[in-house]
Amino acid sequence: MQQAKRLEEFKKSVTNRFNIYNSLFLSLPYTDMENVGMLVPLLFEQCEEGLTAGMTPQDILENFFANLANIDNEQERIDFMFRIIQYVERQVVLFDSVEDAAFPKLQEYTSSLSIKDYFELVDQHKNWDKIAKKLSTFSARIVLTAHPTQFYTPAVLDIIAELRALIDENRIDDIDLTLQQLGLTSLINAKKPTPLDEAKNIIHILRHTYYHAIGELFEYVKSNIRDANFDNYDIIKLGFWPGGDRDGNPFVTAKMTRKVADELRLTLMKCYYNDLKVLRKKLTFKGLQEPLNDLNIKLYKAMFQENFLLSYDEIVEKLSEIRQILIEQYHSLYLDDLNKLLNRVHIFKTHFATLDIRQDHSKHYLVVETILKKQGAIKDNLNELSEKELVSWLLKKELSLNPNDFDEDIVSDTIVNIFQLKEIQDRNGEGGCNRYIISNSEDIFSVLFVFGLFRWCGWKAEEITFDIIPLFETMKGMEASEAVMQTLFDTPMYRKHLERRGDTHTIMLGFSDGTKDGGYLKANWSILKTKETLSKVCKKNDIKAIFFDGRGGPPARGGGKTHRFYAAQTKDVANHEIQLTIQGQTITSTYGTKEQFIHNAEQMLTAGLSNNLFGKEHVISGAQRKLIEELSELSFEKYENLKQHEKFIPYLEQRSTLKYYSNANIGSRPGKRGNKKQLTLSDLRAISFVGSWSQLKQNVPGYFGLGTAIQKFKDEGRLNEIKKLYKEVPFFRALMHNSMMSLAKTNFNLTSYMKEDAEFGTFWTILYNEFQLSKKMLLQISGHKILMEDEAVSRESVKIREKIVLPLLVIQQNALYRITQNSEYKQLYEKIVTRSLYGNINASRNSA
Repeated sequence: MQQAKRLEEFKKSVTNRFNIYNSLFLSLPYTDMENVGMLVPLLFEQCEEGLTAGMTPQDILENFFANLANIDNEQERIDFMFRIIQYVERQVVLFDSVEDAAFPKLQEYTSSLSIKDYFELVDQHKNWDKIAKKLSTFSARIVLTAHPTQFYTPAVLDIIAELRALIDENRIDDIDLTLQQLGLTSLINAKKPTPLDEAKNIIHILRHTYYHAIGELFEYVKSNIRDANFDNYDIIKLGFWPGGDRDGNPFVTAKMTRKVADELRLTLMKCYYNDLKVLRKKLTFKGLQEPLNDLNIKLYKAMFQENFLLSYDEIVEKLSEIRQILIEQYHSLYLDDLNKLLNRVHIFKTHFATLDIRQDHSKHYLVVETILKKQGAIKDNLNELSEKELVSWLLKKELSLNPNDFDEDIVSDTIVNIFQLKEIQDRNGEGGCNRYIISNSEDIFSVLFVFGLFRWCGWKAEEITFDIIPLFETMKGMEASEAVMQTLFDTPMYRKHLERRGDTHTIMLGFSDGTKDGGYLKANWSILKTKETLSKVCKKNDIKAIFFDGRGGPPARGGGKTHRFYAAQTKDVANHEIQLTIQGQTITSTYGTKEQFIHNAEQMLTAGLSNNLFGKEHVISGAQRKLIEELSELSFEKYENLKQHEKFIPYLEQRSTLKYYSNANIGSRPGKRGNKKQLTLSDLRAISFVGSWSQLKQNVPGYFGLGTAIQKFKDEGRLNEIKKLYKEVPFFRALMHNSMMSLAKTNFNLTSYMKEDAEFGTFWTILYNEFQLSKKMLLQISGHKILMEDEAVSRESVKIREKIVLPLLVIQQNALYRITQNSEYKQLYEKIVTRSLYGNINASRNSA
């Protein structure tokens, strides 16, 4: 019933409104775009009918240009296609705005558990003491990354916000004007953004959305928790990767890290200054003017002068002084307003978000090797030292490093950065930068190299105020993780470090590279088992385990429904805190407005808390584990065979948009690690990998192998066992739901012309057959008639978005084909492919 009402509201507030505003938008006159808008619906109709009839993208466009657009000249056709792409990009922005504006109304019909619902449940069960105790320590850390799928500039984000507000109020004339503004505003970066540009784009959202959203969420919890002394200001924490994540990004230097840390602090001071400005208009009482003016002057300086530092203690002390006077002399007038600002200062302190440092283990290996060569400990490589000798160098030897002694940029910059981290902590507070993450961790040295480098760069072992976080993201890394952590716990100096860090260890698990490496089901199953194993090893050693999930936007990179994922974790997984990355366009699509942020943050909190307080704890029995294991291995075998196929990499290179990701001015980071001429899967970034399959509308990493695995069980007469597994195990059901979402966003009609391709026809057929089989098998085990059957609103949203971008995708496929034919306009067709990436990424909202 709720789903039907929600769908009805969606059609009224989203579908109908979009159709009205879209017809207005398509009729607007733009420079060099006369009549293009009128032809967009006709092109969509041609694309839809043509693909259904089995026509190639080339034939569809030939038909359209010859019979409807009356354009014969190829150069003019190319110009027209560019204009169509521009229109489609803006249609996507319009649909985003309409959908975001409808979000509060749609939430009235949701079955999702809000904090308010959660408190009502607590009231029924009369267990306030238990919830208050859990909420006093539980938290969710949302870590914002700058992976190259988020590219709207602040100017465009402001237009989207303005459209959202106007649509909400149905101000048609102003919407008309804003649509014209949208039509004339460039949606893409003129040049590749620097890491600082990326940071500023996301800091813009921090300032205008998250600052207020987190403050309001905290105040709601505090006022409803029935605990007057509730002070868990860490209930929602923000992490930040732009400017700190140097894994595969040579443009993130020590200097850049320092700039971003300053930018975060200066922006936060602006937030405090603006709040104080509003407050001063209310607190007009004589006895408050001196402390208010004093704080006002200091905040003004602190938001413009990067070397004028105002500490957290100073701000709190001054606000507390004002608060005391207000209570004692002015009847606590406007005390709630003052408390709101004080709460925000307690939440964000002087850092706004914690700037994480991340680097690949191989880079630290190179740095340590170079340093030890210079020290005369080795001649050529680290293999000359035994494990015991290398550990001794890292934990016992006292070195004094000078970055100027080293020629390699990576070595000198790593040393400079570790030296400066102490100063960043002095300027922003320890919470401003206190986590160091190591990608591709597979042994103890992933952690000990970093610990040793800190020691060698002037940090005393007992003063290292950093959590060193291994990121286990490959199958090999996950298999080794238990032994790695136990060995670290058995290392006395490192164990002492953990004592100083509160006997807590954060461990990161990577979904993106895990899926690329092991396939969808095996990767996710391996991550769950790894979490259970690491929870046990930490508990055995009296260490509190905190898991940090490196999740991308789409299911193939760990995305999908966040609440469903965390609510499905088993009782054997440590549940002290939820930590996850939010990246790419997911930042604006899922957490882009205050209402969306609060809703999705609540989902994380209620998912984590529900596992502790309500219902039966999730247990996967031995028999059920055996079934998932069998399915996992069968699907992995199918996926591994695909990866080993001789056409796997060539297909991506020659028939997808893979190599065009690095040409798009989307992000500062290169599309692949290293600069080898021959592309290998291990060098390929998961974002480019998954994104390329998404642009092809084949979404292979999100389901490939599942159909074959389930079919094997069916052939053996065991399909009911899988149906039962789907029904009884929330973890398995959540994964299957995510795969169904991937399948729902697939459109093999778009590339069906490839089945006749002399080189890739057979390979395309392998992909298509597994898609068909996976869809058939997942519908059978779920008992559904259509994909995403129980998610009607999401299904409708996906359907409209896929319709909007269909002309763009046909244009993209046509361009890819023309490139293979060595057209005289090859360079222009390559530009079309690059340009077409933008609209599709945004329309999908979680494509990469």
